[in-house]
Amino acid sequence: MTRTHAAIFPRICTVGFDGLLVSFAETMAEPSNRAALAFRAAVDSERWEGVIETSATLASTYIRFEPSQFAHANLRDRVEQLLRRQDWYKAPLPQGRRLWSVPTVYGGALAPQLDEAAAAARLSPDEAVHRLSATTVRVLTIGFAPGQPYLGPLGPEFNIPRLKKLTPMVPEGALVLAISQFVLFSGPTPTGWRHIGQTAFRCFRPEAQNSFALKPGDEMQFVSVTREELEAIRANDVDGSGGATCQEIAV
Repeated sequence: MTRTHAAIFPRICTVGFDGLLVSFAETMAEPSNRAALAFRAAVDSERWEGVIETSATLASTYIRFEPSQFAHANLRDRVEQLLRRQDWYKAPLPQGRRLWSVPTVYGGALAPQLDEAAAAARLSPDEAVHRLSATTVRVLTIGFAPGQPYLGPLGPEFNIPRLKKLTPMVPEGALVLAISQFVLFSGPTPTGWRHIGQTAFRCFRPEAQNSFALKPGDEMQFVSVTREELEAIRANDVDGSGGATCQEIAV
């Protein structure tokens, strides 16, 4: 008999000698990412002595602890009790989230794989830009490189596969797309995702007090601008925001 989703998840796994991983699904979806973010915030609010750090991935919450203060079994008991408090798939997202509006050039020489991505989504390039620039996406997790966000979910039409061959290099601020998600690159890197937009936004700012510009749970909208407008933004950009505006999201 096939087990139900509820019977399988949430699932708690041991990670090494000092970690637990609470998984809410095998793949990312809005409810499982919501659960991961909300549960991490709840663990942080408990302020358990001996918990060293927490983080949230696309569909999981990781907890690292000091083994001299916690046995695996004891921490697992606390985690299980916390899981029983509510339906985490419907939990409110953490407080303190922000909405970023980021000027973005779609297509052309700066983002040459837009047309290919639009064709894979069975859309015209203009319609693809309209839908992408009108969509607000969540910072699902930070990973792969310092401060680098995975963003989504996008509409199902953008559930397009990765490239079969790597693009040798895309620049910092590149907006790439695959599997109904964006990644906004924090530095130059090769990628198998399609380069569909270009921004002047710096995700990683080592010179700043808060070197990661974004937090999991933040939201972003990539607003279409011309190349000339982006170049003017770059010429006057002093803080790495790339012309982005930011506002608190009301709870």
